[in-house]
Amino acid sequence: MRSRLLIVLTALAVGATLTACGKESSNAADAAKKAATEAADKAKEAAAKAGEAAKAATKEATTATTDAAGKAADATKDAAGKAADATKDAAAKAVEAAKEAAAPKK
Repeated sequence: MRSRLLIVLTALAVGATLTACGKESSNAADAAKKAATEAADKAKEAAAKAGEAAKAATKEATTATTDAAGKAADATKDAAGKAADATKDAAAKAVEAAKEAAAPKK
């Protein structure tokens, strides 16, 4: 009788241990699933923020490029105007020198 009682108690202990382990492994799996979901959500959020940052950087780069192009165009116009003025001055001086050279000397 004692051996039967011992066998029954051992079976109950093993069953209780397996049940407890089963619950713990289920809890661990649930915790892992929750952690994985949170990590995926954070990765999505990080990707969205990176996309927004890239958009902002592209917009800033476009604005800077447009500003630089405008300034370059203005500088080119200014340089062309100064070159034209210098050419006119040089031509006027050349004409004046030609007139003086062609004029009869007294």
